[in-house]
Amino acid sequence: MLKHKTKFNNCGKITAIVILMSFLTRFPVFGEPPTTPPMTSGESGTRQFSEYEVDTLIDDLTTAAEEAIEKAAAEAAKAAALAALEREAAAIREAAQQQAEASKWRSEAETVKRNGIKNAVIAGVICFLGGAAVGGGVIAIYGGR
Repeated sequence: MLKHKTKFNNCGKITAIVILMSFLTRFPVFGEPPTTPPMTSGESGTRQFSEYEVDTLIDDLTTAAEEAIEKAAAEAAKAAALAALEREAAAIREAAQQQAEASKWRSEAETVKRNGIKNAVIAGVICFLGGAAVGGGVIAIYGGR
């Protein structure tokens, strides 16, 4: 049993050493070298471009800028259209809400009007019957002279 224990101790020590070495030492990483055009140095140590390369670069940049401007204009147009649609949808919702409120008030006014007419008819009938009762009582008491 002691034999197995020493194997595990050695394994732990080796693992710890390898982990510490991976933190403390830098291992070189080999990959592809960066792809840059070869430098042609002039007198001042800077690369000299030919007129063709400069014109090509300007044309490429101009084309890229025009495409970017077109994309930005298209995005702005989309945003403006979406904003207009959102405003229109909000206006439609507001109009629908106001129309629902108006129809509610209209139905309430019609109900009040019907109740007012009914109350007026009832009051008229009560007044007529009351007047007839008072008149009949006066005639009965005084004898119609």
